[in-house]
Amino acid sequence: MNKPDQTNPAQPVVSRQLPRTVIVLGLVSFFNDFASDIVVPLIPILLATVLSAGPIALGLIEGVADALACFLKLWAGRHSDVMSGRRKGLAMSGYMLSNLARPLLGLAGSWVTVLLLRSVDRVGKGLRSAPRDAMVADATPPHIRGYAFGFHRALDNAGAVAGALTAAAILAWSDLSLSEVILWSAVPGFAAVVLLGAGVKDGKGDQVLQTELPRILPPLRWSALSVPMQRYLWVLMLFTFARASETFILLFGHELGIGVVELLLLWAALNLAKAITSTQGGQLADHFGRGALILIGWSALAVSFLAFGQVTTSSGLWMVSIFYGLLMGLSEGAERALISDYASPDERGTAFGWYHLVSGIAAIPAGLLFGVIWHVFGAAAAFLFASLLALLAIVLLRLWAWPVRHHYNG
Repeated sequence: MNKPDQTNPAQPVVSRQLPRTVIVLGLVSFFNDFASDIVVPLIPILLATVLSAGPIALGLIEGVADALACFLKLWAGRHSDVMSGRRKGLAMSGYMLSNLARPLLGLAGSWVTVLLLRSVDRVGKGLRSAPRDAMVADATPPHIRGYAFGFHRALDNAGAVAGALTAAAILAWSDLSLSEVILWSAVPGFAAVVLLGAGVKDGKGDQVLQTELPRILPPLRWSALSVPMQRYLWVLMLFTFARASETFILLFGHELGIGVVELLLLWAALNLAKAITSTQGGQLADHFGRGALILIGWSALAVSFLAFGQVTTSSGLWMVSIFYGLLMGLSEGAERALISDYASPDERGTAFGWYHLVSGIAAIPAGLLFGVIWHVFGAAAAFLFASLLALLAIVLLRLWAWPVRHHYNG
């Protein structure tokens, strides 16, 4: 990469420092995922032990919850564009709703109640995700957007590590039950809401000029998206069928006879692996192109799920999970930075809404299909099926939906 010519005063020095808004939003995600991952890794264990439910119930719960969220993500992203980029209110309401509903999972008496509360939690995610991602893109120059989204994903994954370790420590060294541990997730969740409210200013982003009146946008139609973005989103939808919820990894560990505390440590290790590589992956995506890093991450999932199907021991599950996390972390920032590459500045919220919609619209059939194959043919068959779908998505990405590499100054 060419460095700016310091002897030429007409050539600006390109900053690679992350904006304050990106840093604060990263910390908000850290505390929110701290709260979430006290709870999420306990859900399959809660279902299997306390509530006597299995992989089909888990697939239904995760699928319905994510599908409800995905439709709201499109609306919320679009609405944040209509309101001239004032996105904080939607993000704030989403974080508040999730952190009110999630601790109540500790009081659930049936898997149906878990489904209801998990869905409310995901509705909160639906309200916040696209506006928050658009806020990151608004505040960040194009040449470091991969870095910004990678940094955000790193803190998100670090929060998951903190949550899982906290839950493991409480269960190992206290007399609290699973339900009581879940109730304590309200504490870091409250911190996330307060930090967003106090630390992020709503209004002008670095890249978007805002007006006092709501903006009139073109009709919300799939056909209005560019052809490259449509192709990328179609492939992403197929990949969703392969990317079954990571909570199935924990259910697999439970079936192997791994204890609750060790499963929480495994969850922490998986997310730590992703956190370690997320920021570097985003920077590499800025340098080498988004497509290359996405290809690495998706290939890692295909290989990892094939390996999961062969695992028979605790140590094997640990090795495959960490390998999966390290390489998946490389692509997380690139997936979202690519959306901001395709979107115009005044439609970023809508673009991220479409991204979250198509990545979630297949959630119900994907989760149910994975759960049914697991129930009928076993875990190995389910992981093999997911691996084959991931390979198909990789081929389509490379041959049909490969993104044009953008070259930015700096």
